Amino acid sequence: MDRTDFSFELPPELIAQHPPEERGKSRLMVLNRSTGKREHRMVADLPDLVPEGALMVFNDSRVRKARLFARAVDTGAEVEFLLTRFLGGCRWEAMVKRAKRRRAGSRYQFPDGTMAEIEGEDGDLRIIAFERPIDDAWLDTYGHIPLPPYIKRPDEAEDDQRYQTVYAKNTGSSAAPTAGLHFTEEILQRLDGRGIERVFVTLHVGLGTFMPVRADRIEDHVMHEETYSVSDETASAVERAKREKRPVIAVGTTSVRTLESAWEGDRLRRGDGATSIFIYPPYHFKVVDQLFTNFHTPESTLLMLVSAFAGREFILESYAEAVRDRYRFFSYGDAMYIQ
Repeated sequence: MDRTDFSFELPPELIAQHPPEERGKSRLMVLNRSTGKREHRMVADLPDLVPEGALMVFNDSRVRKARLFARAVDTGAEVEFLLTRFLGGCRWEAMVKRAKRRRAGSRYQFPDGTMAEIEGEDGDLRIIAFERPIDDAWLDTYGHIPLPPYIKRPDEAEDDQRYQTVYAKNTGSSAAPTAGLHFTEEILQRLDGRGIERVFVTLHVGLGTFMPVRADRIEDHVMHEETYSVSDETASAVERAKREKRPVIAVGTTSVRTLESAWEGDRLRRGDGATSIFIYPPYHFKVVDQLFTNFHTPESTLLMLVSAFAGREFILESYAEAVRDRYRFFSYGDAMYIQ
């Protein structure tokens, strides 16, 4: 299939630049894969829409303040880094703006005086060696929330809280698992009140999720590897739901990719793992029966995954309707529930 098979027209003013005033106060498009029907609801309605006996799987990864600004020692120019993966010791993998200018041996000074040097290159990626180990406490002080580039503003105080899910636990993502941003403690309690089972996986969002598809044929696109973890409790709950033929609902594409990557035969693999799974039509889903997700960017691997789940034409028709009805798109935008 061609990358352009997953393109659509989106007026720029529909790209949400801020979260809604209240978490959970977003619109919800409900799609039924069996009937082809669409319904317009609110995210607050979700607990009433989830079928009895369902198991919902959330990604509890916490966003790292991975966006950093430094001064180039040789020119004094400000340089922006996005740390994408910790490599051990003092070394990190990072994306760098204007990467072609950032060569091995270039040195940079960060706000507290900490120095770092580019040690190696891999396309647009750079390996950065800091003069001493840095940790999440240091990043919380000197780093910024890594808002995606389609949000055309600097990060603000509200993003520290609103670009994290209310259940975020394990730090390591370079972008938010955005489907989870809609959930409030009240919505979670209402799900509990209906007896809906909830479990968590951890997938640290990185290049595999947000890197654009540049290949003309999507089959030629290679996903970057992302790390994940599945607890024994989660694996047992998923296996039990599958045996009992209860629906498994993935909250977000990262939960989908974790579940589909870790499934082996009739069991979910426990422990830590890594995945570069690329889901696009025609993919046969082994675990996930329903999906709660955001509206995704044109020609992205996320849109391709959702198209594999619900059908490309149905999804693109639904996106066109969302545009007509002035839904808000992308990370801080509205949501979709595919039954």
